[in-house]
Amino acid sequence: MRDAYIVQSIRTPGCKQKRGLFKETRPEELISFILKTAVDRTEGLTADDIEDVMCGCSFPEGEQGLNIGRVGAQMAGFPDHVSGATVNRFCSSGLEAIALATARVKMGWSEVVIGAGVESMTFVPMGGNTPRPHPEFSKTDPDKYISMGITAENVANRYNISRQEQDEFAANSQDKAAAARDKGLFTEIVPTPAYKYVEQADGTYKKEMFMVDADDGIRQSTPEGLGKLRTVFAVNGSVTAGNSSQTTDGAAATIIASKEKCEELGLKPIARLVSYATVGCRSDEMGVGPRYAIPKVLEQAGLTVDDIDIYEINEAFASQAIYCIRELGIEKYMDRINIHGGAIALGHPLGCTGSKLTATCIANLQEVKGRYGIVSMCIGGGMGAAGIFERL
Repeated sequence: MRDAYIVQSIRTPGCKQKRGLFKETRPEELISFILKTAVDRTEGLTADDIEDVMCGCSFPEGEQGLNIGRVGAQMAGFPDHVSGATVNRFCSSGLEAIALATARVKMGWSEVVIGAGVESMTFVPMGGNTPRPHPEFSKTDPDKYISMGITAENVANRYNISRQEQDEFAANSQDKAAAARDKGLFTEIVPTPAYKYVEQADGTYKKEMFMVDADDGIRQSTPEGLGKLRTVFAVNGSVTAGNSSQTTDGAAATIIASKEKCEELGLKPIARLVSYATVGCRSDEMGVGPRYAIPKVLEQAGLTVDDIDIYEINEAFASQAIYCIRELGIEKYMDRINIHGGAIALGHPLGCTGSKLTATCIANLQEVKGRYGIVSMCIGGGMGAAGIFERL
């Protein structure tokens, strides 16, 4: 197996579904911009050097359909020889794309591959435009199509995660994100063009561009303030909009190159994917996925929780994040977990999340001068995924 190195990893801001600054910006525009920018920012690299684009997307239909991995590469102005694929493992699609891109380089099938992710939850809603569960299977196994919010309630109830704990966790996530934004610590974010359609005097609409340079969903509150919000998924439940991840629009890209290509082009490796693991779990408590995926990937890499300097554990819901942190025995390392906030504050753009968190993880490793970081998330349908990155 050859050595494969990450030479660039960046993301767009994350913007709120339907109410955020990307609400009129199509997903193809987001992914094509971040693909082109990733190449342009990598000294010594040109689009001619790219061979393939693996693009995560959880609901690849509508504006995200027709193989957005290839469409995005073409809209980015990449040459025709650059192929593209769309990867779907729901919430870990972006991380899966990076793992597949790395594997292609390690196997010698490609020299330079981009692992990316995109999701516009404004244009394609959760569940897609026309969800059609199998009629017989959905009767015998309805939990396989269960609402993600109900799975969060199940985790809270089964593992005794209180409403107060969830609201405290959520408020802390918001505080960390706001502080990082104000201090300019989201160094992985690239100012991104967005679009709006402005009505003209003659009744037509003109497409106008403006720039977005920060996540627009950060909304600081207190546990007491969050405690006043009504529950969403169950009567007398504990999961609210305030202690759940935001539905978000965004894109991210990571460039992986072989050692030989780095030496030929003078590319500077910044990190590498050490190992990647996925695991299945009960679909009606899918949020527990990281609790099983993280030990598996640590064992593969010959590491322990004590070796990890940065954890990026996706906050799909506060209940499942709290449970996973407890069960993994890493509460003592809270200063290493989601150090600049998580998805409750910054959003969870589904198929983009894995690639987004990779960019964040590498940036945070650079900030703290750490060696190893973990990106992990639960996955709809009952799975978990985790990847270990090493800063070089």
